[in-house]
Amino acid sequence: MATVFVPSSLRRYTAGQSKAEVRGSTVNEIIEDLERQYPGVKSRLCDEAGQIKRYVNVFVNDEEIRALQGADTPVSEKDEVSIVPAMAGGRK
Repeated sequence: MATVFVPSSLRRYTAGQSKAEVRGSTVNEIIEDLERQYPGVKSRLCDEAGQIKRYVNVFVNDEEIRALQGADTPVSEKDEVSIVPAMAGGRK
């Protein structure tokens, strides 16, 4: 199973877990399994059409999926998937 690293902003949906072991051969399938295990996570990652929200960055082994095959990026059992919400705000 692949390991998904969960950012602190989503841990309220994963019972405080910072990582999860998930099944799937693509990022889409990984998100679906994460949703199966922790209902409510997918709506924080994906829009109504099921696409990963533009301010959510997903990495497979330190490679940003938008530079790969997007949500269809292959994931193997030994891969690490990191979810990184974009940061915004601050002072000028």
